[in-house]
Formats: sequence, C-alpha cells, structure tokens
Amino acid sequence: MNFLSHYYFDRFEDNPYRIMGMVLPDLIKNANKNWNPRPEKKEYLFVHDSLQILIMEGWKRHLQVDRSFHSSAFFRHHTHILRLKIAPYLESSAVRPSFVAHIALELMLDNLLLTELHMDSAQFYHYLKMTDRKVISDFLLLNDIPDSTIFFKFLDEFIKSKYLESYRNPKDIMYAIGKICLRVWPDPFNEEQKLQLTLILISYLEELRVSFITIFDQIEVQLEPYTEYK
Repeated sequence: MNFLSHYYFDRFEDNPYRIMGMVLPDLIKNANKNWNPRPEKKEYLFVHDSLQILIMEGWKRHLQVDRSFHSSAFFRHHTHILRLKIAPYLESSAVRPSFVAHIALELMLDNLLLTELHMDSAQFYHYLKMTDRKVISDFLLLNDIPDSTIFFKFLDEFIKSKYLESYRNPKDIMYAIGKICLRVWPDPFNEEQKLQLTLILISYLEELRVSFITIFDQIEVQLEPYTEYK
C-alpha cells in the first residue's frame, strides 16, 4: 500500500513516532532504493529507548498491512484485471504490465481515500514534522545508515510538496507511475502509452469507487492493537 493508505490504519493515532514508523519503510526506500533495512530482524537494538520502541511498533504495523494487502483476494483480482487492460499498450515497452498494475492499484486507493473519504493529508504531514530528527537519525544509524542527509532531504521535499494531494487527479497518478518506473526503466512510456494508460485508470477508478473500502475494512480487523504504552 502507499503512504496515505498506510496512514488510514493510524488515522486515530496521535503519537507521531508510531505514524512515522508506519510509513518509514517506504520513506527510506524512496530516499535511496539501495537501502533495505530490516529492523524487525534485530528488535533487541530498539528496546532501550521509548521512542525507538514506538517507531518499531509503527514499522511492524506497516509490514503487517502490506502482508495482508498483497495476500488478499482483492489485490490479486484487481491487479489481474488491470494487467490485462494495460498489457496491450505496453507491448513495445520494457515495463512489466504486472508492475504497473500493482503501483496503479495502490495509487488509486490513495486517490479514493482523498476523494471519497476526505482523508486529511495535512494532518499526516503535521505528524511527520512533529518527530525529532535526532530520534529518526538514531533509528537509521541502528539500521546501518550512518549518514541521514539523503533521507532528510527527501523527507523535507516530501512534506513541502504535499505530494499525496496530487493523487486527487487521475492524470497525476499516471505521472507518479511514470516517475516510479523511471527508477527501473529509462523512458518507460511514450506519449500515446501515457494517454491510453491514463484513460484506463480514469475508467477503473469508477469501478473501484463502489467497493474499495472493503479491503481497508478487511485489513483493519486483522491488525493487532497497539499497546497502551504512549
């Protein structure tokens, strides 16, 4: 799931460190695609500081949400249908239709949270800004990322641009997909492909609109509650 979809499960949480932890895996990966920390494999490093514990709680919830989402019938069904719709327009491209279908579904869910449930992305950004950078730097250091400069440069731009708000527009969803694909393939789409894929996304958004909340309801009941510790 994408950033806003992850935040949905913490929308009633008021601790910024849990919220930061919930989206930190994706923030780190976006800051540097070569970083792949696995703090859940060495939790003993994080148990001596109350704020590190809170970040770890959010981190583990992120992993649980992604496991539930990617193993769901909802995910398999919609990525299959999207792949079939997308594939004919990518025959001349190196981009894998399954990759685009996966990313597109996640970004469309963010769009629907914004447009249908009126999720408050400003509150999400507010919580990210509330966290102490020294605490985040320490977390990164414990994950063998000694220089946090790149991470905070990305985080500052992520907050300043309010990028998630752009997902309200289906055309901007296609722009985001293109930026993501550029990390893997040079010149992933020509203009005609961008146009056709945008039309597919606009149409599919309408199909998702009536039932998208079911996957959030399904995952939410599976989540383990946070401890009372604040």
